[in-house]
Amino acid sequence: MENSASGAGGGGGEGPSSATVSTGVPESGGGVGSSTAAAAAPPSRYESQKRRDWNTFLQYLKNHKPPLTLARCSGAHVIEFLKYLDQFGKTKVHVSGCPYFGHPNPPAPCQCPLKQAWGSLDALIGRLRAAYEENGGRPESNPFGARAVRIYLREVRESQAKARGIPYEKKKRKRPTVTAAVSVAGGDGDGGASSSGGGGEVEGVSGGGPGPGPGVSPTVVVTTTTV
Repeated sequence: MENSASGAGGGGGEGPSSATVSTGVPESGGGVGSSTAAAAAPPSRYESQKRRDWNTFLQYLKNHKPPLTLARCSGAHVIEFLKYLDQFGKTKVHVSGCPYFGHPNPPAPCQCPLKQAWGSLDALIGRLRAAYEENGGRPESNPFGARAVRIYLREVRESQAKARGIPYEKKKRKRPTVTAAVSVAGGDGDGGASSSGGGGEVEGVSGGGPGPGPGVSPTVVVTTTTV
C-alpha cells in the first residue's frame, strides 16, 4: 500500500498546486521573463506535502473495500484512515503491561508496536482539512473537521503522553501588548493645538510652531488632568 500511496502523490491532477500555477501567469501579454519566473517558481514544502497527503487519501478511498467516494466520506472514515497509517509509524508506544510504560528513555528495546506520533497525525489532519476545501469541498461538510476526529486526536495525544512519559503541553497564546497613550505638547502652545493638529500621528511630533532643529530631540510632556 505504501507503493500505491507514493504513486498517487505524483498522479493526481486536481491538487492545489495547479491552481497556483494558473493564477500566477498574468492574463494580459506581460514580459516573457516575468511569466516564466512565475511558472517556474516551485511550490513550498508545505504545499508539496499537502498535495502528497491529499493524493494518498484519495488513493486510500479508491482502494477501500468497498470503494468510497469523497462525497460519502465521513469523520469515521477519516479515523479509519489514521488507524491504517499506524502500520507505517516509527514511534514506539508502550502498552500498559510493558515495564517501560511511561518511561521517556527506555534503557532497552521492547516488543511494543510502532505507531504514528500524535503530532504527525495532528499536522496531517490540518493539511487534509485545508486541501479538502481547496478542492471544492464545503467547510460545513469537511470530514477532517468533524467532532469525532477531534476527539480521536485528543485520545491519541493523552494515551501516547502516558505511554511514552512525554506530556504534550499546549502552546500559550501571546497576548497583545497594551501601550498607554500620552499627550505631546510642542513648543510653548497649549495642549489643545498640539492634539488637534497631530491627527493621531506619533512619528512626527508636530506642534503649533516649527519643529526642533537637526539633532535636537523633541520635548515630550505627559499631562495629567485632575477632575
